[in-house]
Amino acid sequence: MRRPNDITIDRVLLLYLLQLCDDYSMGPGGDVKLQQLVFLSELQMFGKNLKGFHFEFFRFAYGAFSKDLDNDLTSLRRREQVENFALSEQAREAVDLLLKTIEGGQVNEKIVEILQAVVNTYGPQDTGSITNSVEEVELILPEQPDEKLAIRDISFHSTLLVPSRIEVEGEFTLPQATINKLNSVMGYS
Repeated sequence: MRRPNDITIDRVLLLYLLQLCDDYSMGPGGDVKLQQLVFLSELQMFGKNLKGFHFEFFRFAYGAFSKDLDNDLTSLRRREQVENFALSEQAREAVDLLLKTIEGGQVNEKIVEILQAVVNTYGPQDTGSITNSVEEVELILPEQPDEKLAIRDISFHSTLLVPSRIEVEGEFTLPQATINKLNSVMGYS
């Protein structure tokens, strides 16, 4: 279960990821592409024993899907922080604040680097290609740690990722004053 500070971090990291995508077309099916980009980012973070996003993902017809991510994007759109996939000036202000705050924080900087690498690798791909990339990912089965299964072979609606169950060495954090300011800038206070 996401805590209020987790939600703020998820939303501002989502805004940052969308800003990174400015150079790439989200195209038709952009919501699906965004879901896959965030999922791949989260997997990369966990692969480096880090946690940034707190989104749970399930297997759906078009790869990985997070209802919390979908809700956060909808909320940001309703608050006019995001129009389609373009950031408002307020949202860009939130991203600028985020980037100023993370300087010197090793874990936070590593998470930003992971987001940049994922977007640079998968951002140019169309929705179908990125979905195929996600479906090729092999996950370790909790009940059989020696066995891996490609996401395409996992039945629909199965849980793929539950961040609250994963232990990590480092997590993206921000001072409470910054969280409060971000909530204000994004229209959540």
